[in-house]
Amino acid sequence: MKKVVYISAILILILSANSCTKDFKEINTNPNAPLEVEPSLLLREVIYDYGEQMSYEGFVAGNLLGQYLTALDFNLFDRHALKSPQLGGNPWPVIYTNLRDNEIILQQSQNEPAYRVYEGPALILKAYMAAALTDLYGDVPYYNAFRGKELTTTPAYDAQEDIYLGEGGILDNLAKGIAAIQAYEGSIPLEGDILFNGDLTKWVRFANSLRIKHLMRISSKMDVSAELQQIYSEGDYIMNNQQNAVFDFTSGEPNSFRMEQLRVGDFNNFVMAETMDEILSELNDARVAVLFRPTANDGNTYNGLINGIDASQTSISPADYSYAGMIFRENTAMLDANFLTAWETKFWLAEAAEKGYISADAEMLYNEGVMQAFDYWNTPLPGDYLEGPAAYDAGENPLEQIITQKWIANMINGYEGWIEWRRTGFPNLKPISASLNNDLLPVRMPYPAEEEALNAENYDQAAENTNGNSINAPVWWDSE
Repeated sequence: MKKVVYISAILILILSANSCTKDFKEINTNPNAPLEVEPSLLLREVIYDYGEQMSYEGFVAGNLLGQYLTALDFNLFDRHALKSPQLGGNPWPVIYTNLRDNEIILQQSQNEPAYRVYEGPALILKAYMAAALTDLYGDVPYYNAFRGKELTTTPAYDAQEDIYLGEGGILDNLAKGIAAIQAYEGSIPLEGDILFNGDLTKWVRFANSLRIKHLMRISSKMDVSAELQQIYSEGDYIMNNQQNAVFDFTSGEPNSFRMEQLRVGDFNNFVMAETMDEILSELNDARVAVLFRPTANDGNTYNGLINGIDASQTSISPADYSYAGMIFRENTAMLDANFLTAWETKFWLAEAAEKGYISADAEMLYNEGVMQAFDYWNTPLPGDYLEGPAAYDAGENPLEQIITQKWIANMINGYEGWIEWRRTGFPNLKPISASLNNDLLPVRMPYPAEEEALNAENYDQAAENTNGNSINAPVWWDSE
């Protein structure tokens, strides 16, 4: 009996070989294995991975560019050798990885009726991450960047103007995301949503706040007044901190802020920047006790260090300077991964009102933004704070006050502070100590080295358009 079975097996193999592996794929596919990842799992992964990684990037690299923090060592990036990322400074793969995974969610939602509830959030997230990407780098691969299977693995670079204004671009996807949510009539809930716990109305508010933000960001290039006024008048945007687009970090691994997980020496590589010290001191700002620690040499003193020191030539005693606050290491359960907040939205609207883009009370919006920012950072607002140097129009330029208050509160999103300085010139960032960029403050991130290796032809054209991939070449909304 065994011989018959053995001979039969040989005959089956021969027949299989003669059939030229017909049906090979079907025979070797596990019918019990999933062919694609559930969108609920991908959505959770995209939101968490992007939020966690960009919070870290914003702290160790964005906070150097925005002059919130100074690096004591491993500080080529702080000296503006931006092509030499060290502890951070390469957000390109973070953003593209999550844009790619989000694109899978978007395709599933548009191709499978059972997943239609994910379409609106996926469009909104695509707009959110695409804006972060192009605001950092300028022209980037976008429209064909996620079509490697059917089109190309070496996509061309799209102009920032087209990424903002084109069909399928930032503003278009925000509008389409809102429309998709409002048109959804199904009963299947949105799962995997760690921002809003599946509440689609909150996604619409988030999208409208993003519309305010990115209309303002390009307001020097086009008239955005009518659209801004409509959004403001309808009032369906993030208005209070309970509506913020954030998720909480925890105390302890695996979901704590990454600075809690690193060696103490890595955390202690960062101290308060001189720029931050001067601004908080001038305002007598109580948030200093949350954002920073007193110096080790004097428990009543906060002190900042100028950015971009030459560590090999400069003797620094860390005990003379203020490390970042306990919220960034010991108490990370009090810290958020911040996508967008009420206070940021209020500061955008205050600027719009001050510039006459909307009919609104700029001072009221500014005051609300300040109060919400103090609350966000778990700091009681002193009763006289808005009556002293921080009072609206206390100085000669209320726009500087608005942007500076937004800059302070964005310490967890340091890239945002730097981007806004590029757009507005506020706050007044300082020349750094030992510049490796001819004493110029950078106005864009450089394309990473892997682009030159893996997408050479398109990279070469993009590099030519940016004066050799220069960090001193302004992006579209920043150019004259």
